[in-house]
Amino acid sequence: MEFHLSYLSTTLALASICFLSVLTFLLHILNKKRKVNNREPPQAKGSWPIIGHLHFLGGSRLTHHVLADMADEYGPVFTMKLGAHKVLVVSSAEMAKECFTTCDKIFASRPKSMAAEIMGYNYAVVGLSPYGEYWRQVRKMLTLELLSQRRVEVLQHVRISELKASMKDLYEMWQNNQEVEGSDGTVKVELSGWFGNMILNVVLGILSGKRFSLNDKEGVRSQRAVRDYFELLGAFVVSDFIPLLKGFDLGGYKKKMKIVRKEMDGIIEGWLKEQRREKQSGKQHEGVFIDVMISILQDASKEDFPGYDHDTVIKATCLAILVAASDTTSVTLTWALSLMLNNPETLKNAQDEIDEHVGRERLVEQSDTKKLVYIQAIIKETLRLHPPGPLSLPHESTDDCVVSSYNIPKGTRLLVNLWKMHRDPNVWSDPYEFQPKRFFTSHKDIDLKGKNFELLPFSSGRRICPGISFALDALPFILASVLQQFMITKTSNEPIDMTEGVGLTTNRATPLDVFIAPRLSLNMYSTTK
Repeated sequence: MEFHLSYLSTTLALASICFLSVLTFLLHILNKKRKVNNREPPQAKGSWPIIGHLHFLGGSRLTHHVLADMADEYGPVFTMKLGAHKVLVVSSAEMAKECFTTCDKIFASRPKSMAAEIMGYNYAVVGLSPYGEYWRQVRKMLTLELLSQRRVEVLQHVRISELKASMKDLYEMWQNNQEVEGSDGTVKVELSGWFGNMILNVVLGILSGKRFSLNDKEGVRSQRAVRDYFELLGAFVVSDFIPLLKGFDLGGYKKKMKIVRKEMDGIIEGWLKEQRREKQSGKQHEGVFIDVMISILQDASKEDFPGYDHDTVIKATCLAILVAASDTTSVTLTWALSLMLNNPETLKNAQDEIDEHVGRERLVEQSDTKKLVYIQAIIKETLRLHPPGPLSLPHESTDDCVVSSYNIPKGTRLLVNLWKMHRDPNVWSDPYEFQPKRFFTSHKDIDLKGKNFELLPFSSGRRICPGISFALDALPFILASVLQQFMITKTSNEPIDMTEGVGLTTNRATPLDVFIAPRLSLNMYSTTK
């Protein structure tokens, strides 16, 4: 009996020990899992009460440079506190892929800002709109009626016609001044402004059928307004991060934004009224986008574009196209030419390629660009080094999510540092060097359409730039046309200044002054109109 009790006690004791051991192990696993699930990304040091890390961004250095240095310290994904808001900063292709695929819908919205409210028709501008029904409807209209590959091809004649007219302007500028300026036959011109005027006219032709001549007062006014708009979109507005300061116009940005809003609204309102007058008289330009929108909205109900009247939808959408297409395209062309002038062998290679596949007996046509693979590589390398927006437009999470095993709470703002990502030495050899030929070898399979996350100048996911087809058609065609028709040289032996300017796009800080001279037979220029 004593033996039986002793055996039973021993068995129960061993069973209890096993049970407690298993329970302890399970609790350890659960606790470990809970800790993993509660993992937070590294947070930058140096946060101050109330303002967080805002003091890091208030100096003269450009924001994407500051965030790039912070990524070197904290890694490709980290958080910082900007006033009342938590911000996730991503600087690698791997992290960007998670944000724009697995968590794409969660990060598809935009945060509120003074610029979007004042200059964006109270969030009616599609690129600044929060994710929702209004954004979907406008995006659908844009994609189907203007920016699809089919529509880009249909509207190709506008771009071709404007390019020919602008090239004629450039030739006449040379012709009128070459006797005054030098015996070598070259004339000094400011090409960044010329690019801006040309692209503005392309966009205007598509939107309203209008065209500004070189140095036209309204054209200069529109260019300046677009540039001011972009600078203010990229401005650092403290009250966006510390709502308590909204009543104070620190830096005077509110006043400046109201001036630019009035200027842009006046310009676009004039086009809209003119188009309606021409429509009523039967003289409107067939297929221009303002007319298309008027027709679409005539048959639309208030529920189709919730929250805004039809005129606001038209003006806000025109503004989105005008600002996004004109500034980013002209900026990219300016950077491309600047890079080639500092690397003259690439300019020579590009012109040799044009001579081989097109020659000098006819002008470059849109269909030729498929054969101009070196020109295509120059565009890619330019967008790698100088993406028009070095930081993605900010996103905001609408729900909790997980990025790289880190828990990201709802309401977190997302910034993808494209400038830093495109210079990742783990992806790009000699990342700071201009080497278009890399796209023939190590990166030959990378394109610009948002699926190769090492190179995202147009972003990716739901918020990818809807104008990507327009850009990929326009950029190589315009660049090839300029290089075919003109010899372009620097105005001194010094390298072209590559200092970046302020604003939402990385424009050059200084205008691009160059010497030009015709490269084709002079009688060719009579065919360029």
